[in-house]
Parts: sequence; C-alpha cells; structure tokens
Amino acid sequence: MSDNVVQRFYEAFARKDWKAMQECYHPEVTFSDPVFPELKGKQAMAMWHMLALAGKDLIITFRDPKSDGSSGSCHWEATYSFSRTGRKVHNIIDATFTLSEGRIIRHQDNFDLWKWAGMALGPTGKLLGWSSIVQDKVKKTAASALKKFISEHPEYGNG
Repeated sequence: MSDNVVQRFYEAFARKDWKAMQECYHPEVTFSDPVFPELKGKQAMAMWHMLALAGKDLIITFRDPKSDGSSGSCHWEATYSFSRTGRKVHNIIDATFTLSEGRIIRHQDNFDLWKWAGMALGPTGKLLGWSSIVQDKVKKTAASALKKFISEHPEYGNG
C-alpha cells in the first residue's frame, strides 16, 4: 500500500471502495467543490459513500497524485451517466489537499460547473449553466440528496 494518502484515496475511489476512501480522511475533514461548497466530517464521508453507490457506470482516472506530508494535489477525471437525466458526463477536476496526522483534513475540488451542467443537464445546462439560478438549483438538489442519504444511513448521524 502506498504511503501517499492522496494516491490511496483515488485508488480506492477507482474501485468505488468508499470505506477505504473514508479511512484516508481525518475525522475533522472539510470538503468543498462547486456543487458541495462546504461539507464537514461525516457529511464529506457520506457524500463519497453516496456517490460511489450511485455511480453504476462510474469510471475514475487520475494522474500525478502528490503528497508531501502537509499538502497534496491530484488531477482526476470522472466519467459516468448522470442519474437524473441519464446523460453522459466527463468531469475534469483538479484537487488540492491539506494533510494532518497522515490523513486528509482539507479537500478542495475545482471544476467548471457550467461545463458540467451542459453535459449533465443538456441544452438547459449549456445555455444557462453559467447562471446562479441553475447553479444554485444544482447545489440545492445535491444537498437534498445528501441529506436524504444521511437520514437513511444512521452511521453518519447529523454529519
């Protein structure tokens, strides 16, 4: 097993092994991306669990996983069918990490939400994915799905 926690995280993600992904996270982890702007602790862990289970055709690729003991980074890509529309998505993400005690304590994913919306939502996303109305709806829908998932998985408690 690699001592590079970032590499271990993405190797686990590629296998959809959400438990191994969670082991890479510090209990006080914070996660942020354009869809989930600020998740803490069990919320972040629940999100990966939810995404791994939902991603029936999910394919994860990654390159250049770096970890120096206090920080890390990785370029990764996710290809999958968006569950709400069935449309194919190829999301390109750059991640940065802060590490503590050999685990990820801060995880920031960056990607183009407008481009994502165009793939996931089709013409509406392509035309209006730049707008705060569409982006806020995407965030609200994702937050609602995560809240429902957490309510169905008592191990996550109140996040």
